[in-house]
Amino acid sequence: MERLKLVLQYFQSNSESISNGICIILALVSVKLYTSFDFNCPCLPQYNKLYSLGVMIVPPIILFFLGVLVNRHTGVMMDEWMRPIGKRSKNPAVVKYLFSAMLQRALLAPMVWILVTLLDGKIFICAFSMSVDPKTFTGMPNNTGLDVIKLMAKVPCKEDVIFRNSSFRKAVSRYVRCYSQAVGWSILLFLILLGALGRLIKPCFDDHATFLQTRYWSNYLDVEQKLFDETCVLHARDFARKCVVQFFEDIREDAVLRLPHPPFVRCHREEGEDEEEEERLYGITKQEQVDQLLNKWYYCKPELDVTRIAYRPRACVTWEDHDGKTLYSDV
Repeated sequence: MERLKLVLQYFQSNSESISNGICIILALVSVKLYTSFDFNCPCLPQYNKLYSLGVMIVPPIILFFLGVLVNRHTGVMMDEWMRPIGKRSKNPAVVKYLFSAMLQRALLAPMVWILVTLLDGKIFICAFSMSVDPKTFTGMPNNTGLDVIKLMAKVPCKEDVIFRNSSFRKAVSRYVRCYSQAVGWSILLFLILLGALGRLIKPCFDDHATFLQTRYWSNYLDVEQKLFDETCVLHARDFARKCVVQFFEDIREDAVLRLPHPPFVRCHREEGEDEEEEERLYGITKQEQVDQLLNKWYYCKPELDVTRIAYRPRACVTWEDHDGKTLYSDV
């Protein structure tokens, strides 16, 4: 149970971990879909290969676009690529890094589907049983009245009367399945070797400092978008509450029962609430101001320089008496 909690905390730690978790879930879903999928070969020469290749290719394409759709890097990459330059220059290396991360995660589930189909072998048998030379095997039925192509097309259908309890069909199926599994294991070995070589060779050709900068700014774009969305939600909530309260205050009747209340408590509470609301509204109190602000954010994002905020002057309150003489100052 503790390990499960640690795994869940890892996948909830940041958007990259969430993307990894989603890709793993898609890969598991692809395996579950294949195991629950009832594959029935048509056993017809003109349809066997077409149907088999369709089952092997179409689901991976769907899983790939589904992986692109649910990957958060896709939205961040497209926003960075399509946005106007404004006050902030674009970094092609960041877009390239985001595209590479999105592509790697989106290809996981399709590759799992293809590898599972090859290691299982049923689809490969349906597609290429007609390509096997029947003279290599003994026990081929000769009294069926079918030509060799149609006969070999019925090899995947073990329920067929022609091949019921036939050693010829089992031998051909075993032969084609061995080829299918060999192709599957070869692809898996190639992908593992490619990943290992990429890990070993990449540091020799790439500047690690540049890679760290690219990764930092790609994470920054993701975090910036999240914070902007969260701030928009807070601003919209306070803006809506102000509008609703103002609406009901405008339409309330004059006959209102007013009870005495300690003035200092009420004033203190209202001042605290007003200050908190004004802080979240940032002085933006009209629809035109909100539209103008959002338009400015899209077309002219702020430059990546926080020195103005770090060294901005602090407010100093000076208390004076009736004659204008300074008593003391409060920062």
